[in-house]
Amino acid sequence: MASTPEHLKFTYEDYLQLSEDRRYEIIGGKLFMTPSPKRVHQQIKQISRNLTTILWSYVKANGLGEVFEAPLDVLFSHHDVVQPDVLFVSRENLSIIGEDNIQGAPDLIIEILSPSTAERDLDLKKKLYARHAVKEYWTVDPEARKVTAYLWKDNDYVNTGVYGEEDSWQPYLLPGLTIKGKEVFETCIQNNPEIHGKQS
Repeated sequence: MASTPEHLKFTYEDYLQLSEDRRYEIIGGKLFMTPSPKRVHQQIKQISRNLTTILWSYVKANGLGEVFEAPLDVLFSHHDVVQPDVLFVSRENLSIIGEDNIQGAPDLIIEILSPSTAERDLDLKKKLYARHAVKEYWTVDPEARKVTAYLWKDNDYVNTGVYGEEDSWQPYLLPGLTIKGKEVFETCIQNNPEIHGKQS
């Protein structure tokens, strides 16, 4: 991909001037708008809610940090601003949480794939997160009902497993927590053409 000329790159200041009725991200100074998915809204919304509840219950009970759900800006640099679907910031890393945004790398980021975001989540954002040493990265495929987990190692991500509805796994950063695929995808609605949008 050709790099964006410096004078044309979007910045966080530009980002703040954008309309709030859409979800935007800036990666490498390039502006991306996430349109409302027309089929997977309820799936994405429910998966995000399920994962946030699972993680938050464990993190809160053990005083391990904070869990957030989109929309929340994460600033990696002046030209890199994203809104991950779900993220975890460890107790040791809480200083990155600001009044209006997170400034720095969360410990765990989860992106839920949709037709309009899958390519970006699996390529540009994965590279961005690796470059800034996000320790653990998951992508969730609502259609395949699979979670793919990556661990940051030697400046890149290593695939540590692909988990479906019948599987369970322990996050590397939260080894005392067992996540069950059935709970992640619980009550998800598939193949419903009337469903659209993404949780704001």
